[in-house]
Amino acid sequence: MVRKFTLTVSACVFAAFSAFAQKSPADYVNPFVGTTNYGTTNPGAITPNGLMSVTPFNVMGSDLNNKDKDKSWWSTPYEFNNKFLTGFAHVNLSGVGCPELSSLLLMPTTGKLDVDYHNYGSLYRDEIATPGFYQTILGKYNIKCELTATPRTSMARFTFPKGQNNILLNLGEGLTNETGASVKFVNDREIEGSKLLGTFCYSTQSVFPIYFVMRVNKLSEKSGYWKKMRPMEAEAEWDETAGKYKLYTSYRKNMSGDDIGVWFSFNSDKEEVVEVSMGVSFVSIENARLNLDKEQPFGTTFDKLRQQARDRWNEDLSKIKIEGGTEEQKGVFYTALYHTLIHPNILQDVSGQYPQMEGNNILTTNRDRYTVFSLWDTYRNVHQLITLIYPKRQLDMVHTMLGMYREHGWFPKWELFGRETLTMEGDPAIPVIVDTWMKGLKDFDIKEAYKGMYKSATTPGKDNLLRPDNDEYMKRGYVPMESQYDNSVSHALEYYVADNALSTLADKLGKKEDAKLFRKRALGYKNYYSKEFGTLRPITKDGKFYSPFNPKEGENFQPCPGFHEGSSWNYTFYVPHDIEGLIKLMGGGKNFVDRLQSVFDNGHYEPTNEPDIAYPYLFSRVKGEEWRTQKMVKKLLAENFTTKPDGIPGNDDTGTMSTWAIFSMMGFYPDCPGVPEYTLTTPAFDRITIELDPKYWGKDKLVLVKEGNGDYIKSIKFDGKTVNKFRISHEELIKANVITFVTTNNINK
Repeated sequence: MVRKFTLTVSACVFAAFSAFAQKSPADYVNPFVGTTNYGTTNPGAITPNGLMSVTPFNVMGSDLNNKDKDKSWWSTPYEFNNKFLTGFAHVNLSGVGCPELSSLLLMPTTGKLDVDYHNYGSLYRDEIATPGFYQTILGKYNIKCELTATPRTSMARFTFPKGQNNILLNLGEGLTNETGASVKFVNDREIEGSKLLGTFCYSTQSVFPIYFVMRVNKLSEKSGYWKKMRPMEAEAEWDETAGKYKLYTSYRKNMSGDDIGVWFSFNSDKEEVVEVSMGVSFVSIENARLNLDKEQPFGTTFDKLRQQARDRWNEDLSKIKIEGGTEEQKGVFYTALYHTLIHPNILQDVSGQYPQMEGNNILTTNRDRYTVFSLWDTYRNVHQLITLIYPKRQLDMVHTMLGMYREHGWFPKWELFGRETLTMEGDPAIPVIVDTWMKGLKDFDIKEAYKGMYKSATTPGKDNLLRPDNDEYMKRGYVPMESQYDNSVSHALEYYVADNALSTLADKLGKKEDAKLFRKRALGYKNYYSKEFGTLRPITKDGKFYSPFNPKEGENFQPCPGFHEGSSWNYTFYVPHDIEGLIKLMGGGKNFVDRLQSVFDNGHYEPTNEPDIAYPYLFSRVKGEEWRTQKMVKKLLAENFTTKPDGIPGNDDTGTMSTWAIFSMMGFYPDCPGVPEYTLTTPAFDRITIELDPKYWGKDKLVLVKEGNGDYIKSIKFDGKTVNKFRISHEELIKANVITFVTTNNINK
């Protein structure tokens, strides 16, 4: 589209004039990456792990849009190829697979007041997005729109042309499937209210309110509410507003309803700038106001907030410094790191208050309390990255999970703003907590954590929130099929990984019998192995393999007997805790490698979903085949990750796909959740300097160096000493000062 590619050309010209200037990491970030191809990211303004985000909303109101939230499944407020914008949404999710949040739609217009979004929406052009900032021009009105954010607030700066100008806040629309809002004028420039959100992934009882305070820095000439009136029959003859939007021009008490809004109108005889600030809270209106007062004190300017947001991003992104590689690779890397640092988000207000997990109380914390735990995705690599690079943040996340256990009785599975959505399967908090503790971040009550993990691993199914099919799993060592599409094998595979992690923790805590029990359970995957197909295969309730069986069934996210969002090929190698056992089942290393290679050669590998993303690293479990990992990782990076809008292979899953790229480009990957080990591969850059926190790691940096321009690793040196392995422990990684990868263009068999 011309409006966006013109921007790209302009950026390139600017870059040419700035060739000698030192780029900061934020300069390499392109927030438009992942905004099409179902990457479900958005280009809006946010700070690292911030509660507030504000982004363009362009997925409703016009046939000009290719994607519409009401016409087909859609889970993000923005699509790069859409053309029609109907506002700027506050508090959004990045890289998720179900529609939610993205409400409080702020929209500037000009001319006669019209509150129907089908009419007031506009084409737009000249988009710019950088970390903490977004800008566009509304073509219909010639209004320049700029957005920035603090951790809990946002500011929009609208540059209006001469004439009548309007600011609209639509409380009836958004991505959420929930309805209902309430709003009130506090004075002529401030409103307050709440809106109900929730029902993520159609979890109908997982609902929660968002509270807000909005301020306009200019006194309007007119203002009021609107409400979409219900259709009438006989009464419609006397009420011209029946079934239409009704404007309230003098009423100032509370307004409530499913489809309501607030409007402000101004008149100006020249171009004029109006700023709109929004504070939010998931506790109360009073806290939303407090957040706004503290993070945007009197006299705060838009440019100051924008710079503060950019500085926050540069501080976090600079924890990893890269040298060498191409400009494209640097863009991929820092954009991926940017996406990884969007979720989880802080939840507590500046007062420290936050909503109790699955409760009605308001609690207070003296550390960061987090939300948006998409753990089925992130337990595989995101938390391992946060542990290494941002250890205090990871500890706060573990403390959050422990807090949720205390408040609710269970660790989270897929938590969203204090509600458990129970999306996806497994017991994913276990590997996260175990991995964190095993790597040395032990500043939390591990005995209490173990108690909570043991509970979910042993409680009977009827009383088990996390493992509802635990009875059969504990009895048989596997989960049999109850119905054709019950995802039984996927459930069990997740339990195996969790139980393996729990086994290693039990052993460290001196609970030897528990360790044996959970390790035995973790090996139950062998029940599913079918020699006939050389894959895992569902088992029916009578103990027989499901038939007829096609291991390719389930590709392209179609329903599949026994497997969730994938085929048997996508899951067969997902036993990272016992690859040695799987190799034996498959008849030895050669058969294992041949079968694994066939996954890639025959198009069975799915780079857009989690179960098989670590497959490329499994070649390195067979001595002499490590070169396949090095070849495949480079190939997959080049094919699936770019700096274009479709530069993520699919749903980013709150940063999980991006984190795969980060680790892969650095040259090491945590391919077994809950086990503090990494598999090594060829780095994408000549030199990578990871800034470490001495408080947790006892040193301030780790350097990875690539010698030569080859694709394959000839040798690896730790502080000058050659090591003869491609899999290392976290302790070995941290103890090294410099890890050198000597490369060659010859396959090192």
